[in-house]
Amino acid sequence: MVERFLKQTTFTSNEDYKQHLEFIIPERFNFAYDVMDQWAAECPEKTAMIWANDEGESRSFTFADLKQLSDQAASYFQQLGIGRGDIVMLILKRRYEFWISILALMKIGAIAVPATHMLTVKDILYRINRASLKAIICVGDEYVLSQVEGAKKEKTTLETTVSIGPLVPEGFHDWQKECPQAPAFTRPEIVNENDDTMLIYFTSGTSGEPKMVAHDHLYALGHLTTGVFWHNLKPHSIHLTVADTGWGKAAWGKLYGQWLAGAAIFVYDHVKFTASDMLRMIERYHITSFCAPPTVYRFLILEDFSKYDLSSLEYCCTAGEALNPSVFEEFYKLTGIRLMEGFGQTETTMTLGTMPWMNPKPGSMGKPNPQYDISLVRADGSPCEDGEKGEIVINTQNGKPIGLFKGYYRDEALTEEAWHDGFYHTGDLAWRDEDGYYWFEGRIDDVIKSSGYRIGPFEVESALMTHDAVVECAVTGVPDDIRGMVVKATVVLAKEWKAKAGPGLIKDLQNHVKHVTAPYKYPRIIEFVDELPKTISGKIRRVEIRDRDKQSPKNH
Repeated sequence: MVERFLKQTTFTSNEDYKQHLEFIIPERFNFAYDVMDQWAAECPEKTAMIWANDEGESRSFTFADLKQLSDQAASYFQQLGIGRGDIVMLILKRRYEFWISILALMKIGAIAVPATHMLTVKDILYRINRASLKAIICVGDEYVLSQVEGAKKEKTTLETTVSIGPLVPEGFHDWQKECPQAPAFTRPEIVNENDDTMLIYFTSGTSGEPKMVAHDHLYALGHLTTGVFWHNLKPHSIHLTVADTGWGKAAWGKLYGQWLAGAAIFVYDHVKFTASDMLRMIERYHITSFCAPPTVYRFLILEDFSKYDLSSLEYCCTAGEALNPSVFEEFYKLTGIRLMEGFGQTETTMTLGTMPWMNPKPGSMGKPNPQYDISLVRADGSPCEDGEKGEIVINTQNGKPIGLFKGYYRDEALTEEAWHDGFYHTGDLAWRDEDGYYWFEGRIDDVIKSSGYRIGPFEVESALMTHDAVVECAVTGVPDDIRGMVVKATVVLAKEWKAKAGPGLIKDLQNHVKHVTAPYKYPRIIEFVDELPKTISGKIRRVEIRDRDKQSPKNH
């Protein structure tokens, strides 16, 4: 499959990769037809997806199964009046119907809007009105249905709601009853152009209202480098990415790149994450490839690995936030597997990564993916030297690279703010070492300016994470009359340390940071909490901590 879309399919070094990565772009690319249906024709009985939930149920799907089921769903959607260009929101958790639905929407040229099941009536109405949603396909549980029903009471563009069960309220179509009765599917004569919008993600919003990130059909093809190279997947691979279907990491790790590689996707449909259950699933289903945010690895390494047979595991990656070197070292000690870090955004595919032919540097994002022309720039737009912090930008002067978003849907001003003068500005800060590896420093808005110093939250968080007491932490700036801002650390303690929370431990943590990194970076304020505020994608919401501190200032 890969050879259909790349002029060279194997690489031995970063130089080789940089010089020879070149896509073959079809005139009208449609992932559902050109990849999934092609696999169904060539390898119909090959396992494409294994689904299991936390109640002991499981189901396996071949590529032939997914073709048949997505054809059936495509015909069903057409019966419901959904067609090319219509926008459909999917609130399907980790149910296997999500994959059937998103493939079916591609087959009729409709636009999918994946969404989290945690949305409220207000959230759903915001999305209906901003995107002019025509339909919602959702799980049939009480909470989700009640929120969708609440939104339906308002006069909006929403015409159709479908429940996949088990509950199907009045006014909702019944997927389980109606979809199997749909007539044979006939492919439309023209489904899409390459630059048609295929997917819209509402960003998780670490600050402000969610933005609508619009991707074209080539976005799916752009993830080839994510699955084939960064995840290092092969046709025999069984890959598990920890991600809810409502956010962009699902597209990164549970859909496009993995199936381009011909690998099987493993879906663990669980209500609540526990490290022990995750390790049991890896053992039971012989997972070979695993990807998760650093937060997940932080909890995994607290488990007793001797209780599990993880011998099937071959390769592990991480993304979503910066990886603390201490987590890398401990996971390597427990498994012998080096975590390969990657970086990107909802607006992109993988832009920086540690590829199989590279030696990972713990805590580094790796090197630029040659799919993108990436550089670091100062605030005035001039290029940074090695070792100098700057913003990660993508050069688009020669056109939009494959995998980069089209823009923020229906918001030209916001698009222009981030994408202007031939560059897309990521808003993320990093520095580059002498070997060309990039090191994450944080969002531009998160930088703390204290007594003339610029301090990136990740520097302090990495230092704190090397203390045995710390499971998770978030570093923010607190206004200060003398220093402008001072560093604050909000810390989640390991169970055995919680009883020791107090002035003594605060002093110990402060001294620890002073010894691990430059003393001026130490947190003058430390607050112990049970959990950190996070987005649905697992990213720490530092803005929420800052806002809370503004509303309830404390004397320290």
